[in-house]
Amino acid sequence: MNGLTLAYLGDAYYEYRIREYLIGKQLTKVNELHQTAVRFTSSKSQAHIVDIIIKRGMLNDEELDFYKRGRNASGSGRKNVDRQTYSYATGFEALIGGTYLSNRKRADEIVDEAISIIAEGTQDGKDG
Repeated sequence: MNGLTLAYLGDAYYEYRIREYLIGKQLTKVNELHQTAVRFTSSKSQAHIVDIIIKRGMLNDEELDFYKRGRNASGSGRKNVDRQTYSYATGFEALIGGTYLSNRKRADEIVDEAISIIAEGTQDGKDG
């Protein structure tokens, strides 16, 4: 499967998991849900997440391949996001999509780590 197709699936699954997480946090106002979800799902956040999990050595070769397929297929980006950030975010979504197809439990582990990174404000590969 090509990188953009994996990213398409990964985007949907990641968004679902983020919404599930936020509702579980008892957020009920739609605007609040949306604003909080953006913290987790923006291209900048996704690029940050994938940078950290790669620096931590959390991904196996197959998972890195999913990431690279998405990153390399991402195209020129969007007008409000630079090309590199957009390509990393697309790679993150492809990582989630590919891993979801091959091992859903592992995809959930990666999503859980992503949630922790954003919720805890982890910066530069270090907790804090």
